[in-house]
Amino acid sequence: MVAPKTLITGASTGIGAIYADRFAKRGHDLVLVARDLVRLETLAAKLRQETGVNVEILRADLTAEADLAVVEAKLRDDAAITTLVNNAGATVAAAFADQGSADISRIIALNVTAVARLANAVAGRFARAGGGTIINIASVVGLVPEFSMSVYGATKAFVLFLSQGLQVELGPRGVRVQAVLPGATSTELWDRAGADAAKLPPMMDAADLVDAALVGFDAGETVTIPPLPDAKLWDSYQTARQAMLPGFGNTLPAARYRT
Repeated sequence: MVAPKTLITGASTGIGAIYADRFAKRGHDLVLVARDLVRLETLAAKLRQETGVNVEILRADLTAEADLAVVEAKLRDDAAITTLVNNAGATVAAAFADQGSADISRIIALNVTAVARLANAVAGRFARAGGGTIINIASVVGLVPEFSMSVYGATKAFVLFLSQGLQVELGPRGVRVQAVLPGATSTELWDRAGADAAKLPPMMDAADLVDAALVGFDAGETVTIPPLPDAKLWDSYQTARQAMLPGFGNTLPAARYRT
């Protein structure tokens, strides 16, 4: 029997590396994608030794067009890949007015463009096969403009919406889609963003985050929010959103906007 294969982006460290470990322990062969080749090779050797799974490495910067195209092609052409984990992401520890245009372009390229294009690269094949899984790592920041992480939060709101939309479109064709919304999680993202360690909030351990996300995945959730104690709050949020839908089809402005 051929083992399922999972492709994970941002796999060299943090959340991505833990997903690699957990899927390897579930018997999945792996394709690990990240920029840091040395770390990828070290992780791959460790997982091969500990679990016996096959591990491929793709060194790629997903903000670079040529590298992104290589990963897209892998997803389209390798029929053994049954799961995509869109984990790679970045932010900048600066207020919107202080961020440079290059920083904004890089965050959007990695957190939005790469996520959408990689999901698109595999969606058609999964739909034709009648099965497959897409896991997108979003963030609770995408629900909280009050956190003043406007660009990062907007990209993660995109990931959440994309995931929900893909579940609506692809779910009836046998494809599973899950959005995972971490809160503050202990990873290298903060150092790379230039954050002041003294000002960071208490954080969830990345292993706890991934293990909780997989519990949500196994339970069939489309949206998993590991730090949220009361799932009914998310249900209420969804109910309130859906209650607005009939009004969106009105052909006249609401009475409060008429003079």
